[in-house]
Amino acid sequence: MQAKSRLRSLVGGSIGNLVEWYDWYVYSAFALYFSKSFFPQGDRTAQLLNTAAVFAIGFLMRPIGGWWLGKYADVRGRKAALTLSVLLMCTGSLLIAVVPPFAVIGVWAPVVLVVARLLQGLSVGGEYGTSATYMSEMATAKHRGFTASFQYVTLIMGQLLALGVLLVLQATMSDTDLNGWGWRIPFAVGAVLAVVALWLRRSIEETHSFEVLPASERRGIAGELFKHPRALLTVLGLTAGGSLGFYTFTTYMQKFLVNSAGWSKDDATSVSAVSLLLFMVLQPLFGALSDRFGRRPQLIVFAALGVLGTIPMLTRLSAAADWMTGFWLIMAALVVMSCYTAISGLVKAELFPAHIRALGVGLPYGIAVSVFGGSAEYVALKFKDMGHENWFFVYVTVMFGVALVAAWALPETRDETMIEDD
Repeated sequence: MQAKSRLRSLVGGSIGNLVEWYDWYVYSAFALYFSKSFFPQGDRTAQLLNTAAVFAIGFLMRPIGGWWLGKYADVRGRKAALTLSVLLMCTGSLLIAVVPPFAVIGVWAPVVLVVARLLQGLSVGGEYGTSATYMSEMATAKHRGFTASFQYVTLIMGQLLALGVLLVLQATMSDTDLNGWGWRIPFAVGAVLAVVALWLRRSIEETHSFEVLPASERRGIAGELFKHPRALLTVLGLTAGGSLGFYTFTTYMQKFLVNSAGWSKDDATSVSAVSLLLFMVLQPLFGALSDRFGRRPQLIVFAALGVLGTIPMLTRLSAAADWMTGFWLIMAALVVMSCYTAISGLVKAELFPAHIRALGVGLPYGIAVSVFGGSAEYVALKFKDMGHENWFFVYVTVMFGVALVAAWALPETRDETMIEDD
């Protein structure tokens, strides 16, 4: 494949990934504002618990999305699956943008919210595995870590874009309007952007690794995965600790700073935005480091530092009174997380052969992220509601320990070959 064609496809696939994750994260970014519209009863923590529960419900569809779209990608192609996933995301965002509040349609409001999140969960569950497969197969062997790191660059960029929209609306709208109807704007924007991403993904190239697969191997049989038990367990273990850590130090941080450290919404949003911007910039650096020094050592460093540092960092952050202290504590955690995020999709893709690669990444990832990542906010808020917030700190530490075991047992995948035509 020519360099220009490869670059165009990588950009097209990445922009679609950005839009998908913007649509996914805008829910969490605006939860502080729309929770009253769907769940008007109870105090702020109770409302956030209900909203976080719906966030977690969306994750229940991610294993199904990983299975269904993973099979679809292994049978019909990576391009076809990526196009379908963004269409589903667009539908979910549009539903949230237009659904009337609880005061107008009663219980149907949270019902429609759940349906929309289920569609988005199905979409993003398939997006991760297929996108990781596409990026790894499109990259050249020498720079595969660097190239594949842009999966998380665009993932974080989507989250950052959601926070950016929030900052703009906070600056231009009154709190009353933002709580009343302004929170619908980012979901409408997400639906429009998804249409643009759909158009872009229709023009990307199919990967050579898929094109050279014999038709007899394009079957997407889930049972084939069990011929690779070590790879399956590795993906499960890494994702369990990695996704819990990621959602703790990114999406949950905004609520943690407001609800536990007593910060204003504006300060919590701004520190989250700045730290995420730097987090995004770090991804190519850590991807390139993995090309030079290997994937396994980097993942071991990530998990080991997570075990050692989570409890003291979260304890100190819960008492952080000023912006700068909170920023540096969050950045320390995100630097550690970069050792994982920059190469997580790539490592998982390198563990499986091409005919089950998208399914092999998507299904176990979807299971682990649903159980651990998707429930992070709910578990954290539940422990706080019980008066034992520090139990959540211990829980995150234990799961980093699980990731450490998986990383230690991981075979080095840096030199894993994938068919390419440089």
